[in-house]
Amino acid sequence: MSEELNGELSPPMVNGEVVFDAPWQGRVFGMAKSLADAGLYTWDEFRACLIAEVAGWEGLSQGEYPYYELFLGALEKVLAQKDVVEPAHLTARFEVFKSRPRGHDH
Repeated sequence: MSEELNGELSPPMVNGEVVFDAPWQGRVFGMAKSLADAGLYTWDEFRACLIAEVAGWEGLSQGEYPYYELFLGALEKVLAQKDVVEPAHLTARFEVFKSRPRGHDH
């Protein structure tokens, strides 16, 4: 899957392996692949959402490149587009997780 994401869509890598700075990043990456493999959307549909997320961020040009935040945004968008999850439900879940103390699930 990571080979299908190249150029600026390429995830952070070291020695040819995808790397994650936090556990949630690996989870989001795995979820995106698993849901595509399950047929909820095609990888090209996800990739198009990621391209749009990156383009939107580039228009703002703010700070360090937040790859996994953009990746998560693309996943949320493709899930909403395919009517897998309603955006309001995602927002509500985000608020629940955001309110938890750092390291809550580790």
